[in-house]
Formats: sequence, C-alpha cells, structure tokens
Amino acid sequence: MNVASSVITPVATLIGVMLGGWLTTRNQERLWRREHARHWRDIRLSAYNDFLLAYRQYVVFAVHAAARTSASQGSEKTDGNVPHLDESVIPYEEKLEASAGVVRLVSERQTTPDAAKRLVLRSRQVVAATSDHPEQGTPGELIEQLSRANEEFVTAARLELGLSDG
Repeated sequence: MNVASSVITPVATLIGVMLGGWLTTRNQERLWRREHARHWRDIRLSAYNDFLLAYRQYVVFAVHAAARTSASQGSEKTDGNVPHLDESVIPYEEKLEASAGVVRLVSERQTTPDAAKRLVLRSRQVVAATSDHPEQGTPGELIEQLSRANEEFVTAARLELGLSDG
C-alpha cells in the first residue's frame, strides 16, 4: 500500500497542477478576447462618431455657408449630380472621405460601410442640388433621402456595436 500511495499522491498533484494551469490559461484567454472585443468596439464607436460628425459638417458648411459650388452631371455610379466645391469646402470633403475610409477599414459587417457609402452619396446629392439653385433651397425629397440614409447608417452602426436598433 505504501508504494501505491507514493505513486498516487504525486500523480494526483501533477493532475491538479495541470488542470489548474489549463483553467488559468483558458480564463486568461477569455479575458483577452473580451478586452480585445471591447477595444475594437471603442475603435468602431470612435470611427462612426467621426464619420457622422464629418458628414454633418460637410453638408452644413457646403449648403449653409456662402461656399461657391457648382455641379455637373455624374455617371450612373454617382447617381446624379456631382458637386464641384470651392477651396473652402475641400477640407470638409476630405474629412468626409477619410472618415468613410476608416469606417470601411474597421467595420466587421458589410452593411455598415454600405450605409456609410449611401450617406456620402446622398450628402453629395444635397450639396449638388443646392449648388445648382441656391436661392430655391434644397429639395425636400433629397432631404428625406438624406435623413433615411442617416438613419440606415446609425441603425447599421448600432447593430454592429451590439446595441439595440432603436
């Protein structure tokens, strides 16, 4: 019996150490994955916030400021007029493009960058329509389409971030 107990005790201890090590490693891995997911969620939230801010600044400045713009007929891909902005609007356009690129880079689901692309398109259409006839204001239909595109983006972003769609 003495020989059996001298073999069983170290084997049981070894199994306990191995099990404890495995559980610790598994727990650390789970914590790392949770922290990694939280980090990327924060990155996405920041990118989506920056995009929404850039889009709103672009539209507000281009439509409401005394920016000299003109528009030309775009291809089918651009779905209508393309605004040609004066130099004062270019920084806003660049910020919008850059932030849309970041959205494409950090999104996990394709629906979010697709919604961002539609929002950029609708923004350009509003700016182009306003530049064609600044005295008439922006057509209500385009404002409605812009508002819908905004809501689609916000919904897609909220779903990707794990928030409710409301």
